[in-house]
Amino acid sequence: MSKKQFLVIGLGRFGSSVAKTLYALGNDVLAIDMDEDLVQDISDSVTHSAQLDVTEENNLRALGIGNFDVAVIAIGTDVQSSIMATLLVKEMGVKYIIAKATNELHAKVLYKTGADRVVFPERDMGVRVAHNLLSSNILDFIELSPDYNIVEMVSISDWHGRSLRELNMRATYGVNVMAIKRGKDINVSPMAEDVIEEGDIIVAIGSSYDLSKLENLIVK
Repeated sequence: MSKKQFLVIGLGRFGSSVAKTLYALGNDVLAIDMDEDLVQDISDSVTHSAQLDVTEENNLRALGIGNFDVAVIAIGTDVQSSIMATLLVKEMGVKYIIAKATNELHAKVLYKTGADRVVFPERDMGVRVAHNLLSSNILDFIELSPDYNIVEMVSISDWHGRSLRELNMRATYGVNVMAIKRGKDINVSPMAEDVIEEGDIIVAIGSSYDLSKLENLIVK
């Protein structure tokens, strides 16, 4: 899997969760915040961290922001800084921008400013957003606990035409298949003889470690 470069601005609960997850999945992450303590706290969990004012254009230019694949604007209640940061990273050439909004009006302004996607922390956990960013095959990610998660993914070509018994997902990947979605049909608690077809959506549960390995395979 080729590494992507992610910029995360704002290191509250949401931003920190996104940054740490992306880094744990093998990506380069630059985490930025005005708060020195937050920057220090995350320094060992990301590639680089920096304390600076992101509303100052020169600060961002000095970091080579335009080279990043994705920027996550996770600034909290400071709406003005959120909008300014979104505008600046857009102007500097970041390919994809996802921004956190506090309300619908804030979201509209962020879209007009250049955000490609806007999320609301109440609806979108930081961990889920991070996983979605890595691959279009990862449709959803639910953190059950720090140790166990559920992932919803599009089946990969290696699985097509093979039964769950043949694939032996538990032994091979350490995960259990909870359901298979095929079009509008959902097969809950599928049998070992059920065959995976192209376009099937797999819902699996497993440990954070095992699901991380499976995702790395999917996003190669």
